[in-house]
Amino acid sequence: MFYGGVTFASVIACIYLLFRRGNAFASDVTSPVRLRRWAAVFFVVATLSHVWWMPFSFLNPWNTKSLYCMLAVFLDCVTIVPTIMAIMLCMLQDRRRPLWPIAVAMLPFVCIMAAFLTHRIESYIQYVQGYFLFLVLVQMLYMLHAIRQYRRWLRDNYADLEHKEVWQSLVVLFVIMICLAFYSSGTLSLTYEYVVQVNDLLILGIMLWRVETLQHLDDVAPADQETDEVPKAASTVPLTLPSNIGQLLELHCENTQLYLQHGLTLYQLSAAVGTNRYYLSQYFSRQGTTYNSYINSLRIRHFIDLYKQAVASRRRVTAQQLADESGFRSYSTFGIAFKQVMGTTVTAWMRNERL
Repeated sequence: MFYGGVTFASVIACIYLLFRRGNAFASDVTSPVRLRRWAAVFFVVATLSHVWWMPFSFLNPWNTKSLYCMLAVFLDCVTIVPTIMAIMLCMLQDRRRPLWPIAVAMLPFVCIMAAFLTHRIESYIQYVQGYFLFLVLVQMLYMLHAIRQYRRWLRDNYADLEHKEVWQSLVVLFVIMICLAFYSSGTLSLTYEYVVQVNDLLILGIMLWRVETLQHLDDVAPADQETDEVPKAASTVPLTLPSNIGQLLELHCENTQLYLQHGLTLYQLSAAVGTNRYYLSQYFSRQGTTYNSYINSLRIRHFIDLYKQAVASRRRVTAQQLADESGFRSYSTFGIAFKQVMGTTVTAWMRNERL
């Protein structure tokens, strides 16, 4: 019953991701379509995995059982593992990473399986387990590197990071990798079977959670507008930035209070300023800051001005209200940004201002 229940849960999760319009658990979030589809594929594969493992308990003698076990493990390796890898890559929206290396990584499984079917040597199962663990380790190291790059890209291009932070992806990564590592060390005992089903439910839940909470970054510049972002000569000669970028920012962003716009991106700011996004990004880099820090510093300064005006006029306001008026979508993001800019918490700063 437990086994069947987990299988049914995978089917329901797949149907939900394919046919549900919008998110049921986070209605304000629009998930990436590509991620939802790959997650649905994963739940289909998870369901099929339960189907092809089902006859295992009824097989005899042991030789037949061992052969079938090897086949089932092989099917899991060439379906579940690539799907999980694809999902992890789809969580990173800075660029569309190629998926063909995943297919290449599966070739050793195919070779080991072909050798096993040819020679029927049970010790080959150990090779499958060893390569599986190696693949899990390599994938984890690669994802840690890619997530670090993704975090830097977000900070350089977005001021509002709600639903875009990467710690959730790290949680998903570690939970899935631990579950896969446990799966590869199986002893085919009854306890092991129960724990595997619990792991399946855990992966199902955390996968749905991440799909529901990851905001689709649909405000990135279209591809046809990105073709001239990086000047061709930038890689061969020292880059000379336009000398008036600082003045343009002051004129079109600071004076007009464009920074108060929710969801303002580097691309939108560069379009408003009338310069290239690549040049604008390089300008912030040479100033020793990032786009995220620049926008948030302006918003914090605006918050301080609003608060001082409210105190002077003896008007009762809340920090959350002023944070929203200052361009922040969430109070938690505002609190983090305020401490980074001012070196203290909002509560402590407001308390000192009242003294």
